[in-house]
Amino acid sequence: QVQLVESGGGLVQSGGSLRLSCAASGFTFSNKDMGWYRQAPGKERERVATITNTGSSTNYAASVLGRFTISRDNAKKTLYLQMNSLKPEDTAVYYCNAHPLGSVFNRSWGQGTQLTVSS
Repeated sequence: QVQLVESGGGLVQSGGSLRLSCAASGFTFSNKDMGWYRQAPGKERERVATITNTGSSTNYAASVLGRFTISRDNAKKTLYLQMNSLKPEDTAVYYCNAHPLGSVFNRSWGQGTQLTVSS
């Protein structure tokens, strides 16, 4: 079955950097467009960035454009999110998943990884 395991979160100061990783299994990772999502306390989950299956094209939410970079290593079945110039409003639990989700992947959210940015 689909498994997504996020890691790399933590506590960082405003202006700092961090890289998140997502290990994928249970599906053909290299065939799937993927994305990073986040959910802040009291808010709905939002899509942060997406990447095509080959990595040739990426897309970002306006709030992270120019600060975050999504990438992938298909050989390692791993998705990454490099986050720079972090702001307190980036504080959230970060998840990876397919994009678009579809019914199977929408039932397969991982545990996420917590990012807390202090001011």
